Amino acid sequence: MKTSKSETILSTLIAKGNLYGSGAEGIKAQNIVVSNQNDWDTLITKMNSVNTVTSGFSEVEIDFSVFDVVAVFGEVKGSGGFSLDLNMTKNSENIVVAIKQNAPDRLSNSVMTQPFYIVKVRKSDLPIIFTKTNE
Repeated sequence: MKTSKSETILSTLIAKGNLYGSGAEGIKAQNIVVSNQNDWDTLITKMNSVNTVTSGFSEVEIDFSVFDVVAVFGEVKGSGGFSLDLNMTKNSENIVVAIKQNAPDRLSNSVMTQPFYIVKVRKSDLPIIFTKTNE
């Protein structure tokens, strides 16, 4: 049995935070890979449908001939303080996106939030798989 060595993938953080539309954005908890401008425009429009979230993004102009966007959305929560972290590695077979869901460490405000995490990565022929982690 061969073991495949993992290495960390360089990614550029586009945005990490929360949507505050109580789910009205219509974005379900999901992990997506955006590989073209049309899908990116659709996602941005949805994210901005309640509040202009993308004004805080580090970039919105993506060169999809070179990069893909990995976007992770958590569940809509009944209070604030929730967040996501991503760790991306690759081996000879896959790119693995390990998702850590962070809960608030103390009582938080009672506003409905939906955590998200969006990064840009270099395009690859390897399939991207998502896993959940507690680390």
